[in-house]
Formats: sequence, structure tokens, C-alpha cells
Amino acid sequence: LISIPSLVGATLRIPYTFMVPRFGGRNWTIVSALLLLIPTAGLALCVSNPGTPFGVMLLVAGLAGFGGGNFASSMANITFFYPAREKGWALGLNAAGGNLGAAVAQLVVPIAVTVLAAGTVNLPMAGLIWIPLILVAAFGAWKYMNNLTSAKGDVAGSIAALKEPHLWVMAFLYIGTFGSFIGFSGVFPKLIKDYFPAFSSMHLGAVVLSLAFLGPLVGSLARPYGGRMADRMGGARMTVTAFAAMAVITLTMIWTLPLKNFWLFLVLFLFLFTASGFGNGATYRMIPVIFATSSRAALSGAKPAETARLAASSLGLISAIGAYGGFVIPQVLNASSASGSYTPAFYGFVGAYVLMLIVCWACYLRKANRNAMGHI
Repeated sequence: LISIPSLVGATLRIPYTFMVPRFGGRNWTIVSALLLLIPTAGLALCVSNPGTPFGVMLLVAGLAGFGGGNFASSMANITFFYPAREKGWALGLNAAGGNLGAAVAQLVVPIAVTVLAAGTVNLPMAGLIWIPLILVAAFGAWKYMNNLTSAKGDVAGSIAALKEPHLWVMAFLYIGTFGSFIGFSGVFPKLIKDYFPAFSSMHLGAVVLSLAFLGPLVGSLARPYGGRMADRMGGARMTVTAFAAMAVITLTMIWTLPLKNFWLFLVLFLFLFTASGFGNGATYRMIPVIFATSSRAALSGAKPAETARLAASSLGLISAIGAYGGFVIPQVLNASSASGSYTPAFYGFVGAYVLMLIVCWACYLRKANRNAMGHI
């Protein structure tokens, strides 16, 4: 149930990217926003009936993946409204807002099912609270957004981008940064509950809170700073630093788990989220630079407009592939827990971070490649 929304959302990112130029940004935003009424209403109905079959719950969880697809279409729509010099800031704000969604949900839902339900646990409120917000968003799109006739889909550009080896290298690295962020955002509440059940929820009067929202919050806020530091240090250097930090932090967490100290566990995980956020910003910064200087098209003498087109297509594809980390991480942890411990999974993540560090260094920081590619 935890991983299915990420799986569906990652898969929908690809077709959703092409919906804006096909139907118009205003039209598709209205439709895609209203589609979110299905999983939210479905969630409210499912949790109101204790006898709901698991298969139905799985279906509703999959429908929640519509939100992941929405993120991709919103990013595609924004690119048509801003000149090149302003796209980075506009896309960064949109990405930060989208990433903050996990933190907001983990903070608001526990409050909604208690305080907004007159002090009793009313699980249907977990879905019902989003319905008025969805309707407001759809109305706002209808009243204030526009369809641009100049918006064109670039299926050919996406196909060409798939032939670039750098796309697959960057997608692999993005699974490690963004995939870790979205994957751990989904499982962090469960990890707290399994390791420290006494801290899975905290009562402040009638308010029930979970500190799990802090993880995606700090990861989201770190992302733009990762991009800014990448501008100064180089995206590849910053990405290697992020993977090194993620490996060290994860190892430290494994070694300190026997201490059974919740606050140490929380702080280490917040550092892990922060490192993944920095990595998100750094890897995204690398993509346009790589395609402008080192892609097959660039090396064969393609014009800047062509390499920019490939970079734009690659951003959407890499984003979709990276989002599959949100499915992989919960599955790996679940398989590991079947053996009685999450520790093997965490050691596996350490190994993956080290491998990604090596790949990034070998492709973009090794002296021979660095001399050929320049500052990435």
C-alpha cells in the first residue's frame, strides 16, 4: 500500500508530460485536479468500512498515483510560460511546492482525523479534507489559467533523448537522490512506528502529531540550496558529496540503532533527507549542462536549440525514472523485514550510494572526462 502510489505516479509522469501540449495547460489542470477526487473520496469510503477488501484498498492506493502524474504535467506547463532566464526559478518553486506535499500530508492528516473530527478518531477525514482544496484548485485553474497555442509536445525529442547514454547515467543517479527522498518520505512513519512505537504519535492536548513530516520538510527545503551550491561547486562534485554523506549517515544510523535512542535516530534521518535534497538539486542542475556540452548531439555539432530540446525532454524522463525509487525503497525494506530486520536493506542502500558515487565520479569527475567535458 505504501509503495503502489509511487509506482503508479512514476509511470503516469511520462504520459502526463504530453497532456499539456495535447489538451492545453488550463484544460488539463482542471481535469487532472478533478481526477484527484476519485482517490480522496475512495480513501474516505474505504477506511469508513473495516471490512474493505485489501484489493480495493490497493486499487485506491494506486489511484492516489494521479498526484504524481500531476506533478509532471505542472512542470511541463510551467516551461511554456517563462523565458529561459526565469525557468530555473519557476521550476524550482514548483518542485519545492510539490515535494512539500508529503510533509504537509503527514502533518495535517493526523490533526484532521482528531481535531477536525471533534476529538475522536475519524479516519474518513484523511480523505475528505482534500476535497474542498481540490475543488478550489480546479476553480482557480478554470478562472485564472490559460491554454497556450504555442505549446507543442516533443515526442521526437523524447525518443532522441532515450538514445543518449548520459540520460541513463543521470536517471541512475536521480534514483539515488530523488528516489531516496520520495521513498523514505513514504516509509518514514512506518520506520518510526516499528523502531520506536512510543514516538509514532505525540499528543498535544487534542492534537495528534507525528514527527515524520519533518523528514520530507527538510528534504524539500534543501533542494533549492543543492542547486545553488551546485552552481558554485559544480553539479557532479555536489552530487558525489551528497552520496558520500548519505552513505555515511546511513551507516551511522545502522551502528547506533542498538542504542535505541529515538532522538538520535530522528536527527540522523533528517540529515539523510537533507543530503538527498541537496543531491536532488545538484543532479537536476547537471542535466542541461551535460546535454549542452557532452551529449552525442553536442559532440556532433548540434545547435544549442537542439541540445536544449534534448535536455528538456531528458528532464521529464529522468524525473519519471527517478520517481520509481519511491516504489523500490519500500519494497526492499519490506523484503528485508521478512527476515526479521531492516538492517540488511539499509546496508544495501549504503552499497547503492557508494556505487552511485563511483559512477558519478567516473563519468563526470575523473580527470580525463573532466578535461573533455569541462565544469559540470
